[in-house]
Amino acid sequence: MQIGVVYAALAYTLWGLFPLFFKQLAGVGALEVVLHRFVWSLVFVLLVLAVLRRWAWLRAVFRTPRVVGTFALSATLLAGNWLVYIWAVNNDHVLDASLGYFILPLVNVTTNLVNFLLSLPILLLFMAVMHVPYTLNLLFLPLLIVVQFLLTLGISLILCTLNTFFRDVEQLLGPILLAWFYVTPVIYQASSIPTKFKFLYYVNPVAPLMASYQRIFYEGQPPSMHHLLYCTGVGAAIFLVGYATFYSKKFSFAETV
Repeated sequence: MQIGVVYAALAYTLWGLFPLFFKQLAGVGALEVVLHRFVWSLVFVLLVLAVLRRWAWLRAVFRTPRVVGTFALSATLLAGNWLVYIWAVNNDHVLDASLGYFILPLVNVTTNLVNFLLSLPILLLFMAVMHVPYTLNLLFLPLLIVVQFLLTLGISLILCTLNTFFRDVEQLLGPILLAWFYVTPVIYQASSIPTKFKFLYYVNPVAPLMASYQRIFYEGQPPSMHHLLYCTGVGAAIFLVGYATFYSKKFSFAETV
């Protein structure tokens, strides 16, 4: 286990330094760099197989066209991924290339954010119908939306990473989110939570955010400074953890999937 952690740390360190290495090869075409990578990787793998004398499995592979086709498709996708990445590094698009790994969870979270924003006019209309006054405290709304976006994106990045390596996460996510909804004071006030279950409120990072929304929309009061600082700090922390988790494992996604 310990030697595995060392190997993983060395691999991630090398991957993190790759852009610096590729940048020194700016005068060499990206296709040539990728071809060198594949040729010398093949030579190295053949040497390892020769030393370990593990050739028997190759016969079974070549006798199964489906497996060969799967390997060929995987190699083509990896080649395309590396080709685009090396070209991006050599043409000063490192940030753009890194963003590509985050597109899927980012798009999902952003789509739900847009749906949330589109529902706000309906909520404001209901406030007018129910004679709930509009106050200057609604100016806190953009801050709460940003905190909610960071919190959701951070959790999504963590769950995406976990689900890639542990497929059961997808099956557990539905019941967990349903339970999370019921322990969050969305359709009830936090003051109605029994004392023996108060700890669920304090460990729930979404609860202070919902309480802040309730104070703005229902009570016409500014968010509690304690709740505001807590949800902002937790939202930023979870986003940073999610970003670090997703980024550290991004090179393993293609191999695992």
